[in-house]
Amino acid sequence: MLTFAYPEIFWFLLLIPLIIGLYGLAKYIRSRSLKRFGNPDVFASLMPSVSKYMPPIKLTLQLLIVLFLIIVMARPWGGVKDQKSEKHGIEVVIAMDVSNSMLASSTGEDGGTSRLRTAKLMLEKLINKLDNDRVGLIVYAGEAYTLLPVTSDYVSAKMFLNSINTDMVPVQGTDIAGAISAALNSFSDRKDVGKSLILITDVEDLEGEALTAAQSAKEMGVQVNVIGVGSSKGAIIPIGNGQYFRDDNGQVVTTLLNEQLGVDIAKEGGGIYVNANNSDALTELYKQLSKIKKSSLQASVYTVHDELFTIFAWIVLALLVIDVFVLERKIGWLTKFTFFKKEDKK
Repeated sequence: MLTFAYPEIFWFLLLIPLIIGLYGLAKYIRSRSLKRFGNPDVFASLMPSVSKYMPPIKLTLQLLIVLFLIIVMARPWGGVKDQKSEKHGIEVVIAMDVSNSMLASSTGEDGGTSRLRTAKLMLEKLINKLDNDRVGLIVYAGEAYTLLPVTSDYVSAKMFLNSINTDMVPVQGTDIAGAISAALNSFSDRKDVGKSLILITDVEDLEGEALTAAQSAKEMGVQVNVIGVGSSKGAIIPIGNGQYFRDDNGQVVTTLLNEQLGVDIAKEGGGIYVNANNSDALTELYKQLSKIKKSSLQASVYTVHDELFTIFAWIVLALLVIDVFVLERKIGWLTKFTFFKKEDKK
């Protein structure tokens, strides 16, 4: 069944009788003008090459061109068919350390970019590189909370990422095992989907059991990757107004990046460890995620119409070509046939 996407275009069909009427009016005015000067038959004999058949033929061609152009503009459809679209990817949960030590300089130099800011910049670039994957966010310190369940909405993911700060978790500390446990609960229940947990931390695991938790995650089919932020030479923790975090004895606290523990956690979790200060850290991490087998995360069925406008467009083109060669003069070789000759009166 032939249908049209824009049936309102057919109002332009009113142009056809208007064109015919204007043509008839012009022909009538021309005929009256000729009669003022003499007999029309005499004028016709003076112009033997002018055909009285070709102008109507040319008009018919031009009306057909208008008709088929209107049909093309109305976008004709034939039948409909269903097409299935699938998106393949993996699930990625990012667990961000928001303990106070993340306020320290990521390079160990006073006034440098904080560990938290460095991690945010790196993760935003990572999210920009994801394609059809789902991403979720966890924040943790002494406790862990789900900030954003796994989603394919990268705009929301980056918005929530940029909102992360060290005041989100009231209990201070660095419970990596708790973060891993919370992340495992954030993944979907599907067993056929590849999953990866990305831990962002300075790896000061104050609660312990991180290695055991990483191993358990691996056994559940979740790859654990670790991004270490900070410096092994240590850094002090600014708390504002030129003050720094102090311990119970009043001594300024120096926080160190424990890279070896980060390497061990990643090893137990079947992933890799990268240092956020390394220029190739993001590339290495993305390569690691690319190794995970992608599965169908979203399937949708949508209706597609069989477009027929090209058929009518070709007809318009053919008529235009014919119209170019149809002149208002007689065609020489056709004049040899009797239908262009008057019969002699006896």
